[in-house]
Amino acid sequence: MQNSTLYLQQLRQLLTMEYEAEKEEFRIQTEKMGIKRKVHRGLCWYPVSAGKSYYNSLNQLVVQINNENEVEDENDIDHCFEYGKPVQFFCIDENNEIKYFNHSCQVCYTDGATMVVSIPNNQALIDLQNADNLGIQLFFDETSFKTMFHALDDVTNAKKNRLADLRDIIAGQIKPQKYTFAPQTFPWLNPSQEKAVNEVLWAKDVEVVHGPPGTGKTTTLVEAIYETLKRETQVMVCAQSNMAVDWICEKLVDHGVPVLRIGNPSRVNDKMLSFTYERKFESHPDYPELWSIRKTIRQIRENKKKGDNIHQKIARLRERASEIEVRISASLFDEARVVSCTLVGAANKILVGHKFSTLFIDEAAQALEPACWIAMRRASRVILAGDHQQLPPTIKNYDAMRGGLGKTLMERVVDNVPESVATLNVQYRMNDAIMRFSSDWFYGGKLTSAPDVQNRGILDLDTPIQWIDTAHVNDALALTDGEQTDNIGSTPSEEDETTLPDFHEQFVGESHGRINKPEAELCIKTLTDYINKIGKQRFIDERLDVGIISPYRVQAQYIRSLIKKDEELRPFRKSITVNTVDGFQGQERDIIIISMVRSNEHGQIGFLNDLRRMNVAMTRARMKLMIIGDSDTLTHHTFYKKLHEYINTL
Repeated sequence: MQNSTLYLQQLRQLLTMEYEAEKEEFRIQTEKMGIKRKVHRGLCWYPVSAGKSYYNSLNQLVVQINNENEVEDENDIDHCFEYGKPVQFFCIDENNEIKYFNHSCQVCYTDGATMVVSIPNNQALIDLQNADNLGIQLFFDETSFKTMFHALDDVTNAKKNRLADLRDIIAGQIKPQKYTFAPQTFPWLNPSQEKAVNEVLWAKDVEVVHGPPGTGKTTTLVEAIYETLKRETQVMVCAQSNMAVDWICEKLVDHGVPVLRIGNPSRVNDKMLSFTYERKFESHPDYPELWSIRKTIRQIRENKKKGDNIHQKIARLRERASEIEVRISASLFDEARVVSCTLVGAANKILVGHKFSTLFIDEAAQALEPACWIAMRRASRVILAGDHQQLPPTIKNYDAMRGGLGKTLMERVVDNVPESVATLNVQYRMNDAIMRFSSDWFYGGKLTSAPDVQNRGILDLDTPIQWIDTAHVNDALALTDGEQTDNIGSTPSEEDETTLPDFHEQFVGESHGRINKPEAELCIKTLTDYINKIGKQRFIDERLDVGIISPYRVQAQYIRSLIKKDEELRPFRKSITVNTVDGFQGQERDIIIISMVRSNEHGQIGFLNDLRRMNVAMTRARMKLMIIGDSDTLTHHTFYKKLHEYINTL
């Protein structure tokens, strides 16, 4: 049992440490990091051009920004721009010095090489349109931190209200309550999914739906939301990222649930855009009148002459505009059964005054606890869904992480209120051999495979999981008799031993971490050989897909560049995805290849020590998993030693 207020006070101190660390990192990026490095880290677009400008439905002046960078592999760079992020414009003068604009700007959405940004006024627009060598970079996101601090203060100071009850229940100081009506039956769900949905319906205070990889967590959560809506008029659905919000919203829309999406989707498509607050606002029958009034106000200001008294006229127009805005907004919320946004987005002024009986937080194991409290202030009960054995929140300050900032609200419920946890235990994704090690290590051996996936595979007599060992790959490559070892999976080279590759990692700076180019090249060879083994036409006909995962972004970028240059892989490029572990959260592929990168004499593996990332990487594979790595380096760690032994017994 924890003292809830003392814990939250300590949490605030840890969040302050993280705030200062991120602020300092941004300062260093701004002052010391070159434009080229920022571009390759996805923090900056340069050069850019300012396109058309207009007022959006929220009466914000926005401008379209086009990325003019013609670097060959620009599409391989994972940029960090998304809805709501603060940004800063800059230009480079004739002395090659960076000049930053003092405009407060925010991303409205991005789509490929186009970004729409809100700007403060017409003068800012003129500055951008007249600037040469224009660029845009992420700005320090102070708003998110301030919102989290405010939420922590609210919940810490809460007394004799629902927020205080939730705080003390999650701390284990008050026992959670449950309804006692008869369980519902859902024949299309398995027993653990059916139990989880019923537990959600019975919960009066808090419930966790723990969904290990492939167990149908999203299916279960959507069903729980659908059933809750039979009992409640409206619910709120949140997640840490825009992408996670989009994913759950799309599933709800497919179920015919009216969704109101606060904030633009990260995947800009007509299906989801039509459910956003902005698009619905613009589509409302009263919007043309509102737009006309706003236009009139702007024209009066622009055409004002000296001595004109326009204040009363503008005041009357504003009052009329406000009446219409309130009416449209009320209409949109009345029509919606689900209101969705990110956790930080729950502080949006559009939501002021709105309360919800139930809040669902998806991917809760990836969210900082302070972010969860932002949304929980609006709810009477909370349902958390996710898996605390997969990706954790991103924390940059080591001391804050060690102090406990990385422990999520979901983990606290699992520890303090175990009776409020429903775990799904049947997985529908992986061959049983791929699933088994993860189940034993992370889930106490409690996962089982659905019969139709238990023995799924691509080739007869194929080993579902394979370790291609770069510690001994040169021995295999040096063979001259044409034999092939089981753990290599590729045809030996006839190169002289003196020209064999050195599979040691390279350090490329704090911002990028590590790269292992020979290992990346081996990834391409391994994939090419496996496609040839399957048969190129069969690979295309059966629409097989491949994911190549590396823990290091620069390694993933290098592998993408190799695929782009490889003519033999040209017909299969659309079926191959390369990304970091974070980029594959919630996804799956027929074939997964993991490039481990780390290879050194000291057995140092860096953040590969965070085993949850490896759990995510391994469990993306449906039928074939290939791990490419140096066993001499990795097996210094017990987890990788056990994994290596497990694979060698298959």
